[in-house]
Amino acid sequence: MTGSAHAASFTADDYRARMERAARAAADAGLAGLLVAPGPDLVWLTGYAPTAATERLTLLVLAADRAPVLVVPTLEAPDAEKAAGAPALTLRDWTDGKDPYAATAALLDGSGRFGISDNAWAMHLLALQRALPGTSYASLTEALPMLRAVKDAAELDLLAAAGAAADAAFEEIRKVRFGGRRESDVAADLDGLLRRFGHSQVDFTIVASGPNGANPHHEVGDRVIEDGDMIVLDFGGLKDGYGSDTSRTVHVGAPTDEERRVHDLVREAQEAGFRAVRPGVACQEIDRAARAVIDGAGYGEYFIHRTGHGIGVTTHEPPYMIEGEERHLVPGMCFSVEPGVYLPGRFGVRIEDIVTVTEDGGRRLNDTTRELVIVE
Repeated sequence: MTGSAHAASFTADDYRARMERAARAAADAGLAGLLVAPGPDLVWLTGYAPTAATERLTLLVLAADRAPVLVVPTLEAPDAEKAAGAPALTLRDWTDGKDPYAATAALLDGSGRFGISDNAWAMHLLALQRALPGTSYASLTEALPMLRAVKDAAELDLLAAAGAAADAAFEEIRKVRFGGRRESDVAADLDGLLRRFGHSQVDFTIVASGPNGANPHHEVGDRVIEDGDMIVLDFGGLKDGYGSDTSRTVHVGAPTDEERRVHDLVREAQEAGFRAVRPGVACQEIDRAARAVIDGAGYGEYFIHRTGHGIGVTTHEPPYMIEGEERHLVPGMCFSVEPGVYLPGRFGVRIEDIVTVTEDGGRRLNDTTRELVIVE
């Protein structure tokens, strides 16, 4: 992900509003502020993505009672100044040989509790703790799990475009020959198609054929796809800074009655999960709706993962559609609905769409057929 790809769609005012919202959310959660290291949170809040995260400290400091400050190495300051969100914050640069932790500590409440990016380096956090021993910290996923969960109209448009690009890739991949080729060959085709339709980053291209389909996160290998194989395709990445993630299951040649029956079952479960989406419903109800269909058919022990995960500037983020997640759905949330059945040593089936919550229900961002597709 690059800062420029994300920033192209948003203005300094957009980033200013996000930083103000994040600072207010931190205060409401009883935090003295937020410390945001390079990664998806920094990109979402500022539009800035350093070329590479290094041992040199880069940290955005947000607090409700002061303007945002980005602490950045002097040699990287020119790039930071080009970020779309830069006009909405103050850059404080530091040179090699100086102590960046002392400079950062001066911005912080010495007895406060701060939310900090999950991906912040331990060396940076430990150095801040040494500089300010009275402070304490909580990961952003723990402290503010819903920070990026509700998307605005522009974000929804980008997610819809990413979903459409993934759909276009599926429409093309179903035309290629599968039988007699390696999984890795088809995965390479998928990677190329995602990039052809606008993805700047491909995060995964799962091609799980035959018995490999029983492993939901199968690592693509050199298995040669055979006639009669069921094949789980799961692929996605980032287009213009926002994620795609879709799964479809195809079959080489005519399926058996059992294979078709299991596929129809998963399709029914996926539909049930989608139909359960509406504002005010707890996230766990989406999981329950899909799981009830599979349990009712006697395949419950073979549905071995949650029903869905959030998506945005990363392909996996909160909220999660899983038992025990009682947060309520809100218009603008986006997440996958992806039940599956996995029969060890035999085959697997998964069907996945990205769904956004609307004012009165849900809207799919993937529109390719959910029927069992026959390929050569």
